[in-house]
Amino acid sequence: MVLSFITDFIVLVGLSYALYDGNRDVIQLTESNFKNKVLKSDEIWIVEFFAPWCGHCQKLVPEYMKLANALKGIFKVGAVDMTQYHSVGAQYNVQGFPTIKIFGANKKTRGMKPFKNHRNKVIEGPRTAQAMADSLINELRKTVNAKLGISSSSKSRGANDKKSSGKYVIELTDNNFEEMVLHSKDIWLVEFFAPWCGHCKALKPHWEMAASELAGKVKVGALDATVHQAMASRFGIKGFPTI
Repeated sequence: MVLSFITDFIVLVGLSYALYDGNRDVIQLTESNFKNKVLKSDEIWIVEFFAPWCGHCQKLVPEYMKLANALKGIFKVGAVDMTQYHSVGAQYNVQGFPTIKIFGANKKTRGMKPFKNHRNKVIEGPRTAQAMADSLINELRKTVNAKLGISSSSKSRGANDKKSSGKYVIELTDNNFEEMVLHSKDIWLVEFFAPWCGHCKALKPHWEMAASELAGKVKVGALDATVHQAMASRFGIKGFPTI
C-alpha cells in the first residue's frame, strides 16, 4: 500500500517535469518569472495553463511542442504548471485544463501601473498547432493595426492621417535579397511590386507607415519585380503587390 502510494507520487512528480522539461522552445513560466517575461514584454505570448495529471494536457504536448518549434523567433510560447503555480492562472480565472491564452503586445497599463485590464484571449476550437498558429497570426494583425491607428471599422483612415518618410522600407534587389533576407535571423515582411501597378501605389504610404511602426521588431522591405526578376521568379510572383 505504502509502496504503491510512493510509486504513484513519483509518477505524478515525473509527469510534472516530463511535459515540457528540457524543451527549450516551450518556456516554463512560474510565479517568479511570469510578470517579467510575459506581462512586461512587448512580445506576443501564447501560454498554456496545464496540470500534469490531465490526459488532455498530455495529448496536447506534441502539438504544443510542434507549435513552439515553428514559432521560434516569431512568438513566445510558454506553459504554467497550475499544480505548482496556481496563483498565476487564478488571476485569469483558469478553471479547466488545458486553458490556452494569448497575451497580446498591449499588456501594459499606462504609466506602468499594476497590470490590470491587459488584453488576453482564450483560444477556443481545435487544439492543433495550425489552429493555434492561426489565432496568433490574428492577434499579430490586431497588434499591427492598433499600432497603425487602424480600427476595425476603418482600416485605412488611421494610416492616411499619418505620414512616413519611407526610410524604414529596405530596398531589396536580386543581389542583396539572399544575404539580407534568407540568411537573416530577423523576421521580414517583403512586398514584391511593379512601379506601374495602381494597387502598389495605393499601398505605398501604408507600407511605409507599417515599416516605421515595426522598426526594431520586424524588417520591412520592397523589391521591384520588374527589375529584379530573378527573385520574383524564384518565389513564383505572378501578381502585384504580393507580400
